[in-house]
Amino acid sequence: MTRRPNGSVARAIGWLAALPLALLIFAGLALAADPDFPKLTGRVVDAAGILSPEARARVDGKIKTHEDRTGDQLVVATVPSLQDLTVEDYANRLARAWGIGQKKTSNGVLLLVAPTERKVRIEVGYGLEGALTDALSKTIITTAITPRFRQGDFSGGVEAGVDAILPILAGDADEWQRRAPVREDAVDPVTVIFWIVVIVVLVIVLTRLSGGGRGGRGGGGGFVVIPGSSGGWSGGFSDGGGGGFSGGGGSFGGGGASGDW
Repeated sequence: MTRRPNGSVARAIGWLAALPLALLIFAGLALAADPDFPKLTGRVVDAAGILSPEARARVDGKIKTHEDRTGDQLVVATVPSLQDLTVEDYANRLARAWGIGQKKTSNGVLLLVAPTERKVRIEVGYGLEGALTDALSKTIITTAITPRFRQGDFSGGVEAGVDAILPILAGDADEWQRRAPVREDAVDPVTVIFWIVVIVVLVIVLTRLSGGGRGGRGGGGGFVVIPGSSGGWSGGFSDGGGGGFSGGGGSFGGGGASGDW
């Protein structure tokens, strides 16, 4: 009698079968150009034109007060379109392009609203992921932001989101910890191993494509993408005339949460 593979083995076989497609997807993402981002003109960039002037001024003042006291950088952005990207991909690219947060501490947060696609995202820098967790970010979106968005109150939703984020960054997360659901799902080790293999193989492929596999002579260094390096994954952004506000070169690894309404 032929023995059937157990669940973990079957999943591993399935993941390995999907490896070529995953490599193509990763290669495409690595080579894709950034979309046409709005300029970083201040702590509130209302490119979609959905916020009232009064709300913009209040939110900017609250963020500036927190930033002056702690150094954390929170930026609110509304965009007219995600340009065919997911809200997660767009927010991560935008936060990196603007370099929100300080380079040494990666203490930046982006609150992104895309009214056309009805999507919202809180993107959290590496240095603040321990304070503003994925669960807390999701709770803020579902309880403070999107209920107001459903009523057409974009200014109220954005301000409520900022009012929730800032105390958490300041260390006062008790109220939101009580609201946040406890996650019971565990990470499948087979899935973790699969993605490690994908990343390693992708780095090798990109290194060889860029000439890094020709040996150590002649200066033929390879190209390896490292989050937080100067190769476009992070870095400061200067508006060049938008009031002097700029990012400090913070890095982002995908922490945060998304929602819709």
